[in-house]
Amino acid sequence: MTPERPRRADAIPQRKAAPEGVSPAVEPSPSFPLGAGTLYAALDLGTNSCRMLIAQPKGSQFQVVDSFSKTVQLGVGLEASGRLSRASMGRTVQALRICQKKIEKHGVRRMRLVATEACRRARNAKEFIRQVRRETGLSLEIIAPEEEARLAVISCAPLVSPRTEQLLVVDIGGGSTELVWIDLSAVPPEERARSIMRLHRGFQPQGEQAARVVDWISVPLGVATLKDQFGDVEDDAARFALMSWFFEENLASFSPYNAQQARDGFQIIGTSGTVTTVAASYLNLRRYDRTKVDGLQMTSDQIDLVIREYLQLGPEGRRTDPRIGRDRHALIMSGAAILQALMRIWPTDRLSVADRGLREGLLYAQMSADGVLEDGPYA
Repeated sequence: MTPERPRRADAIPQRKAAPEGVSPAVEPSPSFPLGAGTLYAALDLGTNSCRMLIAQPKGSQFQVVDSFSKTVQLGVGLEASGRLSRASMGRTVQALRICQKKIEKHGVRRMRLVATEACRRARNAKEFIRQVRRETGLSLEIIAPEEEARLAVISCAPLVSPRTEQLLVVDIGGGSTELVWIDLSAVPPEERARSIMRLHRGFQPQGEQAARVVDWISVPLGVATLKDQFGDVEDDAARFALMSWFFEENLASFSPYNAQQARDGFQIIGTSGTVTTVAASYLNLRRYDRTKVDGLQMTSDQIDLVIREYLQLGPEGRRTDPRIGRDRHALIMSGAAILQALMRIWPTDRLSVADRGLREGLLYAQMSADGVLEDGPYA
């Protein structure tokens, strides 16, 4: 029998004030004219990856003109030391130099460059932010968990069904997992996607016929940090089971935990590399295709089938599986453990897969604040 693991003091869900040094959202007033040709950049520096989109407004949405994604493993060793290592900071600065060159090449004038859980937790985060500014000229902003959750939610608005009355959005990151439960029952069906977009202003109610955030939580367990918690467990299946149970334990303070929801009118949207990888594996995509994954509906049985196949493959089989990819194979089981826990807690027929997240939310929030999006279903 496996002994009960002590609950770590730092694995406590956050939902209140931002930690010291975390900046709130700041939208400076531009001193230049804005319009459809203005380019915007959104950079998401997470615990595992550095990702950026450069886009321009197009109608009620935006068109991506350039992108960047690199696994930097910024949070390696953070769980044990509480600090960002010199090697991980060096890798990240190299990636950010590429981002800076892309920003300069395109003449981007509006941007938000944000860092999340690894920098929220690291004792030397301020030192790292200064190093980035000194070596790349980029100003990183550490955002609070609530804003991270809010940006992930609004990016998923186009996937919200008009039939959805209760919505759960889950963003599985490298260092944390955000969950937001939204009551849409008072919103007319044709207005539900638009009401989600309006949450970029905050989680507070915006009127009688508005999306109402029932609860939100940021659990400091993502694919990298959860994996580190159980790195000493050698058996693959046992490690997976422990990770899933441990994650579920950390959801106990989330008010809709174990909510008895009717299947009709309830929708879960999952946004993360874990969710899109599980979807790609189910579709047997040896080469990833966003158009086939984004918006895909997966049943609980289909998700369980993929996870069981991952377990049967074992670590070596997952490493060589082209559907998982070299950058994802070491983290897919911790992500799958989180996903399995969620589907166990809230039994539902299906999960909506979202290949979108923080970067898209950042772009939408900037463009919406600047008033450069046309009025439409997502404006």
